Amino acid sequence: MSQDADVIVIGAGIVGAACAHELARAGLDVLVLDDRRGGATAAGMGHLVVMDDNPAELALSHHSLGIWRQWAPRLPADCTWHPCGTLWLAANAQEMDAAQEKQLRLQASGVNSQLVSAQELQRLEPALRSGLQGALRVPDDSAVYAPNAARWLLQTYPQRISFLQQGVQAIEDTRVHLVNGRWLGASAVLLANGIHATEFCPELPIQPKKGQLLITDRYPGTVHHQLVELAYVTTAHHSTGPSVAFNVQPRPTGQLLVGSSRQFDDTSRDMDADMLSQMLERALSYLPGLADLNAIRCWTGLRPATPDSLPILGPHPTRKGLWLAVGHEGLGVTTAPASARLLAAHITGSPPDLDPTPYLAQRFKSVT
Repeated sequence: MSQDADVIVIGAGIVGAACAHELARAGLDVLVLDDRRGGATAAGMGHLVVMDDNPAELALSHHSLGIWRQWAPRLPADCTWHPCGTLWLAANAQEMDAAQEKQLRLQASGVNSQLVSAQELQRLEPALRSGLQGALRVPDDSAVYAPNAARWLLQTYPQRISFLQQGVQAIEDTRVHLVNGRWLGASAVLLANGIHATEFCPELPIQPKKGQLLITDRYPGTVHHQLVELAYVTTAHHSTGPSVAFNVQPRPTGQLLVGSSRQFDDTSRDMDADMLSQMLERALSYLPGLADLNAIRCWTGLRPATPDSLPILGPHPTRKGLWLAVGHEGLGVTTAPASARLLAAHITGSPPDLDPTPYLAQRFKSVT
């Protein structure tokens, strides 16, 4: 059977696009397939944030942000790169202790951050309610409009990357059967289609986490940093039931993007009025002035989550020629660059930038 590309990438979201970019940069011909059902890339906040729930997450997110900063000068204007930084908000003395511990972890990995007093926090973000204990500021965090960034990545090597808007019916070894009946062949197939990956690999332990977001009209200067409560780490990543956390992002337009929520028991794209209400109540407890702003749109999305909140990156343990870049949950936009570098190193046999072991599929018994 003739070969249509060196690598076929299934999924044109931010992870698939970054993988195609890195494989093309390595000199491979890449064919990207996507059926335009939509995924987490189009639904998320686009927050580029160093996360430190565990050493592997910290390594992947920190390395990724370094790559994002290399890309930033070349990003088109419609990607709306916004180096806003993050303020992790401490509501009380216990959370301020957590901020200090977080700073030590970030400092040990070379991540720039500063503790902010209550008085300095009020100066930086006067719209926040009074009485907060302080914050940890991470100035190099940023935000980007991920759908346009993904499109840019797919266009960076036009001589190497081709795109086909077509659904996939099956994957057999290194052959892909399209829904239109056509077969495609390659040396390798890379699955990077987020929540839809289990359609081809039901053994992957990927669970959808539904989220809801709301965006306001334009109010320039209301908020200057991405604002996240320090309790976000426990409510968002370690909860076992529905949860909300305060998370607000200023867009360059002056709009405010308000989150966040997580649900395990709802895979519909319908808005959940109760969860939205809880999310907004949480936001108002930090930003009371939100009550006076006009909301213009709200929407939902599904995050592809693994049991340990780390993505699955590398070869499929039992299916020769199939590679995996899935399970990024809410950090796909942040960690796409380093994930792509790891996959490109795997496929080309080059030395990896990071230890690939924590991200391999073999850590889950269901896959081996």
